[in-house]
Amino acid sequence: MRKILSTLAVVVAATAGLTACGSSDAAGETLRVGTLADAPPSIYLENGQFTGYDNELLRDIAKREGFQVEFVGTEFSGLLAKVAGGQLDIGSSTISATAARKKTVAFSNGYDTSYTTVVSKKGAALPAANSFAGKRVGVVQGSVQDEFAGKLAGAQVVRFPDYNAGFAQLKTGGLDGWVVPKDIGQKYLDQNPAIPLEFGYTVADKDTPSAFAVAKSNPELLKKINDGLAKAIADGTAARLHAQFFKEAPVAKELEKGGPGLPVANS
Repeated sequence: MRKILSTLAVVVAATAGLTACGSSDAAGETLRVGTLADAPPSIYLENGQFTGYDNELLRDIAKREGFQVEFVGTEFSGLLAKVAGGQLDIGSSTISATAARKKTVAFSNGYDTSYTTVVSKKGAALPAANSFAGKRVGVVQGSVQDEFAGKLAGAQVVRFPDYNAGFAQLKTGGLDGWVVPKDIGQKYLDQNPAIPLEFGYTVADKDTPSAFAVAKSNPELLKKINDGLAKAIADGTAARLHAQFFKEAPVAKELEKGGPGLPVANS
């Protein structure tokens, strides 16, 4: 009887060691991943399945590291809080690993870089940072673009839960400008060629690298993601996936096959 009880205690302890919301099955632990559904080519829904560069790269990492992923559509404004609070295990939404966000969650090493830019109707005259006074500019709430737009002198910032809602307002004239990562903005322009839209002002410096977010209390998961990402960069998988989803934008040199990657310090 004592031997049976000891065995049960080991099983219970092992179960308690799983992450807050992950589940275990024969094929390995299944982790819940918060992501957006409308930010192609990085993160989006296709035929009812979450895909895009970020999510396919995470699937590859999960396969290498022995866990599975279950994607959950989430508004960006609440994503990091849910990761920090254990409602989600991983955040995968082109999340820029900024110093402010590092106070809430831990970040993996980076897997992409982009630029913030403004999309507007052709002829709307939004070519520079000092041209936004009195203009209505749309952003995804809580994004790096939200922070950027808040610094535009005189701009009226309109916040949306996702990219589709902001783009809809831009199309109907409810916005003068739409502040987005350039790659995502380009995809929307490509998908809507009949609408007279163009890029206006683009930030000169690249945004902070995008990274996967995990709870600070889960360093083991962070290590797994970083290990899997390093392997995906080393054998060229990250570069191949980038080329698959970003038809024109070149992959960062650090992410080319055998490259050093984009380290993100969490201090």
